[in-house]
Formats: sequence, structure tokens, C-alpha cells
Amino acid sequence: MNPPTHFSRRRVLSAAALLPLAARAQASYPSKPIRMIIPFAAGGATDVLGRDLGQAMTQSLGQSLVIENMGGGAGVPALNAVARAAPDGQTVMFCASGNITAQPLLSKNRVDILSQVAPVGMVASAPHALVVNGNAPFKSVADLIAYAKAHPGELNFASAGIGGLAHLGTELFARMAGIRVTHIPYKGAAQVNTDLMSGQIQAIFGTMPSFTGLILRGAIRAIGITAPSKASPLKGLPLISQTVPGFTYSTWNAIFAPARTPAAPIAKLYEAMQIAARNPTLGHRFDEQGVDITLASPEELRNLVRKESVIWDKVIKDARIELN
Repeated sequence: MNPPTHFSRRRVLSAAALLPLAARAQASYPSKPIRMIIPFAAGGATDVLGRDLGQAMTQSLGQSLVIENMGGGAGVPALNAVARAAPDGQTVMFCASGNITAQPLLSKNRVDILSQVAPVGMVASAPHALVVNGNAPFKSVADLIAYAKAHPGELNFASAGIGGLAHLGTELFARMAGIRVTHIPYKGAAQVNTDLMSGQIQAIFGTMPSFTGLILRGAIRAIGITAPSKASPLKGLPLISQTVPGFTYSTWNAIFAPARTPAAPIAKLYEAMQIAARNPTLGHRFDEQGVDITLASPEELRNLVRKESVIWDKVIKDARIELN
């Protein structure tokens, strides 16, 4: 029989002191404000949602989320900044689905995005609305398709940039509807809305916050949505799939952390997202933006990224889309 082992008080204290620093840091996470990178300029739809979510998460986390806007470069600078950050949960990214499921596929040197960032959780989803010039000769999706078939290539669809979800949605819609349209990429929403009102472009897919004021003025009108939604600004709009069977997609918003971030900080962040999702104030704010609160766990989000990346990869290849 082995003799009993006797530990002195000094030895016990020394062993505790030798606990890995990472383990002790996780136990007290978060110990300081969390840096949350948003791959868009301030004031856009994702920025507004991210700031609202960050504020709602602050109470349960006990630390604030400090927003850092990092727009431009098709979201690549923001993705790189998060991927290169220390995997300790102190740097995260709040982004739109296209940043993860589409934009990485446009690179000539493709890298598996889920080897660079770790899913934390999804909090919101929203369909795109199909919006047209207020004086356009079509008042429904069926009218628009008929016009496009009678005027092949003459119908101008705008987007905020090549490879964004609005651009890919346009390509998918045109292919499934059997029409030929002209895609015109812009660098920002302001000029898009100006040209949409003037009739220089006739249609665009996008989320409602950018369009609500102009719709109320009658300068533009929404004629359909890409997926079901309970959000107030989208009530009464028909599903485009009623005219183009099988056509559907949504944009969603989620938090990602650097790859190799330990499970404990990710669980703490997702728990804070769940608590925030039950906050009536946040629910009202999201509803105003035409967004539904939609939760997905880290594993569910990982599976969704895999699934949608396959869908958009096919669209990108079929339409031969490349970033200049």
C-alpha cells in the first residue's frame, strides 16, 4: 500500500498559484470592456442593430461592448482583425450573413472562414424587400418579370457592392425568374436611394431600414419580400416565392469570435445574447428595423454557415462574379 500523501498549506497555495492563466481569466470573463468590430460604416442597418444588441448585453456581462466600425474592403479588414485577435473573448465581430457566407467565397485564395472565426450565436434575421421606383410601370413581382422579359437587359438592379447579399439575391432572382437584368454596384446606400427615386435604377433588394422613409413618401415602393417575417414594416408584403417558386433567402446577424476562443467565453457571450433577446426594448427596436429576433446557438450557427456557403458559392460560380 502506498503511504498517504501529505500536503502542506504552503504547497496547496503554490499549486493554486500555478493554475493556468487562461483558466483563471476564463473564470472572471469578461474582466474588461469587450471590443466589438462591425464591418460596416456607422449608421447602417448592421451598425444600428449591433449597437442596440451591445447595449442590451452589457447588464448581464457586467462590462460594456465598445463598438469599432471597420467598413470597406468587402468586410475583409474586419474579418482579418477578428481572426488575428487574441482568442480570449475580448474581441468579437457583429456582422451580417453575407460577410461570412458570401464575401469569403469571392477571394481567389479561399480559406475556410470557420477556421478563422468561431460562431458565438445568431440573434436576428430579416428578409430582403424587393423595392422599385415609385413611377415604375410594374406594381407587382409578376409585372416586373413581364417587363424584364419584354425588355431584356434594360432593367437596372442596384446593390451596395459586388458580391454583397443584395447582388447575389439579384443574380439568384434573375436566374430563377428566367430574366436578364443589369446589375449596377454602388459604394453606399445614399446614392442608391437618390438614383432609385429618380428612376436611373429601377429596382433593388435590401433590408427595410434604408427604404421605410422613402416608401412612406411614395418615392419608392416595396413589391415583395424574400422570406416570411413578423416584423411590422414588412406586414402585408407578398412573398416573392408566390410568383417565383422556391426563391427564398434571408440576411441574418450574428456574433463571431476568433478561432480557438475557449468554450467558456463563447458560452458566456451566447447566454448574454439570449438574455438580451428577451428584453422588450430590444425586441421593439429590432421590429422597427424590419428584423425578427431569431436565436441560434454556436453549433446551429456553424451548421447554417456551412449550408448557406454552399448555396451562395453556386450563385457566385454560375454568375461568374469576381471582385475587381
